[in-house]
Amino acid sequence: MERPDFFELKNGDKVKLPFSKQEYDQRVNKLRSVMDKNNLDMVILTSMHNVAYYTGFIYCSFGRPYGCIVTKNKISTISANIDASQPWRRSHCDNVIYTDWKRDNFLRAIVSIIGRDEPPKNIGLEYDNITIEMRDKLGSIFTFSVFSDISKDLMKLRMIKSNEEIEIIKNGARIADIGGEEIVKNITEGNTEIEVAIAGRDKMEREIAKSYPDAEYMDTWVWFQSGINTDGAHNPKTNRKLTKGDILSLNTFPMISGYYTALERTLFLDHADDASYKAWEANVKVHKRGLELIKPGAKCSNICHELNELFAELGYLQYRTFGYGHSFGMLSHFYGREAGLELREDIDTVLEENMVVSMEPMIMIPEGNPGSGGYREHDILVIGKNGAENITKFPFGPEHNIIKN
Repeated sequence: MERPDFFELKNGDKVKLPFSKQEYDQRVNKLRSVMDKNNLDMVILTSMHNVAYYTGFIYCSFGRPYGCIVTKNKISTISANIDASQPWRRSHCDNVIYTDWKRDNFLRAIVSIIGRDEPPKNIGLEYDNITIEMRDKLGSIFTFSVFSDISKDLMKLRMIKSNEEIEIIKNGARIADIGGEEIVKNITEGNTEIEVAIAGRDKMEREIAKSYPDAEYMDTWVWFQSGINTDGAHNPKTNRKLTKGDILSLNTFPMISGYYTALERTLFLDHADDASYKAWEANVKVHKRGLELIKPGAKCSNICHELNELFAELGYLQYRTFGYGHSFGMLSHFYGREAGLELREDIDTVLEENMVVSMEPMIMIPEGNPGSGGYREHDILVIGKNGAENITKFPFGPEHNIIKN
């Protein structure tokens, strides 16, 4: 029996995707405009975020290559046979399935999409994602092609959100707040980080399913940290039991079809001592000023410099741990990042209408010092023509978040 290297299979019907056909068509048209500008005949997308952004399909790699081929008149996802027709149902475009029966059938599938078309002279790749091994293999197939990096162009396209994207991000912020409210209900002495986190995550996933009944559900998570575990913004939850006087860090992350939103808040269980209260209020003061600075025309680096000066005046700049905020959209803790839109000293991007950014100052005071722990607040803002809309509604600061449960 001769088994195929690749094939097409349309099992079932196309499903409702998170965005309209018009939205996906507009994204692909903008990509093709970038291709024309850079004289590219073909683009090979390999990252989870860009494949999802242009097709609607979020792949599960498990060590296998996945991709999307875009030419001037074709677009197709390429997926592994283990997923059968789910990638076709979840792509707004065509799909080719490659099999495991021979090594490098993924590459043969790419060639099959081109078919009898003239071989591409110039090919765009995501240099920030593709492996050296895959780059070499592509070079062995397209021996007469010139490769160039398109990752930064793709990032710039994703930085400006459409109205449909902003709607899903606003819903994500609403659901993050719901998760935060559920977490507060479960903050009690003796409860554990893991149990509190489970309650918040389950509440959000049920709300996502209610709000988006046609979606796939994956990747929503919570980091709930206490005591010394608050020192890192991305520390996993543990089985630590909460005690009175603990500093707490609430972090909810509802994921809707690959779209990331977040709520992050500092809290204390029962009471906060004077040193902790002082540090917390300093971080809140910086947070409030940062919210005022986010508006169209502001430069990311300038926002950062002004907030640095405020932290220095308050005596806490030496405890700052990372940038003041970042972009939102098709990203996650394990894929995607729009690095050109971050509130850092080395980013000079100017904020524009329909960008979406966070304000999230954090300071970390090491153990053994008064007020030890990690303090972080986080709001999401949508940039408009004349200002910015804060779509995070969960309250922050000592007057709201000393939990007496």
